[in-house]
Amino acid sequence: MSTVKRALAQKRGALIHVRSGDMVVEALRQMRDSRVRSVLVIDDDVLVGIVTQGDCAIKVLLPGLDAKQTPVSQVMTSNPVTVKPDDRLQGCMAMMSTRGFRHLPVLDAGKVIGVISIGDVVKDIIRDLELNVSDLMGYIMSDSPGG
Repeated sequence: MSTVKRALAQKRGALIHVRSGDMVVEALRQMRDSRVRSVLVIDDDVLVGIVTQGDCAIKVLLPGLDAKQTPVSQVMTSNPVTVKPDDRLQGCMAMMSTRGFRHLPVLDAGKVIGVISIGDVVKDIIRDLELNVSDLMGYIMSDSPGG
């Protein structure tokens, strides 16, 4: 399995984020417009949290709060677990599975450079399997003994 860096290289688009003082409605707009289920919370180039659609539903909608008047800081997960570019995706997958995470912010020398999702990990697994199948088919079709 490959690294976080390789998974990030396969992604397109800008880093989606809000500030902790932004209202939840802005985080939801960012998620909708970018078709993602979480956004990072960054203040002055420092990662301070992550907010998901689930956070917004459970912490704003269910209690009857107004998303236009509730700051992201009130519903975000502060100090989220992060990974580094050279971390192996296998370890990320294990952490996501064990701890119930769907998104992991990626930091390089303390600076946010992206986020990987469980979907990114699954896509990487599929890419590796396709390469393995292609290699095996090449071996089978070659002029090898018995082939």
